[in-house]
Amino acid sequence: MVDVTVLFFARSRELSGTSEARISLQPGSTTKTLMQQLLSQYPQLEELQGNFVFSLNQEYLGVDEEQQLKSGDEVAVIPPISGG
Repeated sequence: MVDVTVLFFARSRELSGTSEARISLQPGSTTKTLMQQLLSQYPQLEELQGNFVFSLNQEYLGVDEEQQLKSGDEVAVIPPISGG
């Protein structure tokens, strides 16, 4: 299994009800697989689908960028920043 830590910020934290989760995935899983798992565990995150970015081990990923995950990875769910 691939065990990753997911960090939730701002609106993603509000919707998931937590700031951190440990997720176990099958070997060979990617950030796309992780997104599917997160939507399954936290269906309320559907509100943000397509409107957030991941960072993988403190490096931002492109909106459509898909990366393979390995045990120990830290993935942050970062919703859009707004304000004035």
